[in-house]
Amino acid sequence: MNNTNYPEYEQPAVTVDLVIFTVSAEKLKALLVKRAREPYAGSWSIPGGFLKLGESLDDAAVRVMHEKTGVKEVYLEQLYSFGRPERDPRTRVITVTYIALIPWQDLVQPESGKVTDLGWFDVNELPGLAFDHREILVYAVNRLRAKATYSNIVYGLLPVQFRLSDLQKIYEIITDHPLDKRNFRKRMLATGLLKETGKKELTGAHRPAMLYCFKKREYVLME
Repeated sequence: MNNTNYPEYEQPAVTVDLVIFTVSAEKLKALLVKRAREPYAGSWSIPGGFLKLGESLDDAAVRVMHEKTGVKEVYLEQLYSFGRPERDPRTRVITVTYIALIPWQDLVQPESGKVTDLGWFDVNELPGLAFDHREILVYAVNRLRAKATYSNIVYGLLPVQFRLSDLQKIYEIITDHPLDKRNFRKRMLATGLLKETGKKELTGAHRPAMLYCFKKREYVLME
């Protein structure tokens, strides 16, 4: 459709912003980019971009993800839309936000000193952020923490094979709350979402531990 035939309709811009999470050094971290241009030049922000003509929202999210991290096959979920009229000083901009989860092991040089405009930040120690991106990031953290209590969403932060202790640690980091080891293992095994791989972790000084995996690496509610 040629929108120039309808000049009476205002046309706000649309962006897609990604809150990209990983877990490293026992911290839940989010990827931030340093803005090179005004507005907010030199400030940190959530990675994103303007929606291209003929591009779906999901396609735009995958494009931004690949541009910033070099990976495509990750957990990706549409989060919420933010559209206060004054959120962008340039023009009326509505942003559709997404949550993305990446295992730290899958990132290519995630903290390379050669990349000065990207950084992973502890979600509890954020720098000043451009636009309304702090509000967006806090919203995303709360959503992730809530979903961790009733779903297997954490699979997006784990390698394919893992120890139950690794799984528990991920849950504790996300929820920011210690968990009882016995009760946690009993609950997770009772969900039916996990299966033994038949392999054991042999590294380290501890007794070899069974490695598990999710039966399906897709979002599932826990019973």
